[in-house]
Parts: sequence; structure tokens; C-alpha cells
Amino acid sequence: MHDWIKEFPAAITVCDINYTITEMNDKAIATFAKEGGAALIGKNLLDYHPEHCNAIIKQMLESGLPHSYTIEKNGQKKLIHQQPWFKDGKVAGLVELSIVLPSEMPHYVRS
Repeated sequence: MHDWIKEFPAAITVCDINYTITEMNDKAIATFAKEGGAALIGKNLLDYHPEHCNAIIKQMLESGLPHSYTIEKNGQKKLIHQQPWFKDGKVAGLVELSIVLPSEMPHYVRS
């Protein structure tokens, strides 16, 4: 993992094509502390999601297409962006970014 990623203030979790969690930055480790934190590295991502979410994860790895949504949890609004990553032009795994959003946030339309 690059040095800047370790303390980046958004949770970054990475898995490989076999759904094995390969990397987590400090924010992801803290975010998922109740589930095991750093001990999740090496575990199967599918074991920590309900089946309807696993179907989306599998579809992303098959199609190479991203998935994004917002959630509110514990009073915080978050943007979740899940994006396949590629090696030699083929899907090699998945990156999830979980970014805390301000409660009020401007939206701009630019031409």
C-alpha cells in the first residue's frame, strides 16, 4: 500500500478476484473494528455481507462495472463507491471507498 493511502481520511478496502480482502487502510480498519478490523485481511469479503449484497459484488466482478450509493449510519451520511480494479485489462478485484459526507453539501452542474 502506498504511504498516502494508509492515513487517507476515507475508508479504503480492497479485495482480489477471489473475494479475499487484501488491503485496508487505517480508516477502513477502524470502520470495521467490530467485524475484526485488520484481522479481516485474508478473509472472504462475501462472508461479511448479506446475499443480496453478495449478488451485487459478484456482478461487479463479472461485468467490470462500478456501484455507488449513499447511506446514513450513526448520524453520518456516507458515499459508498465500489469499483473493480484491473490488471492486464482484466478485472482483478474490487476497491470500496467509504467517504463521510457533510450533512449539507452544495451540488454544482457544470457545462
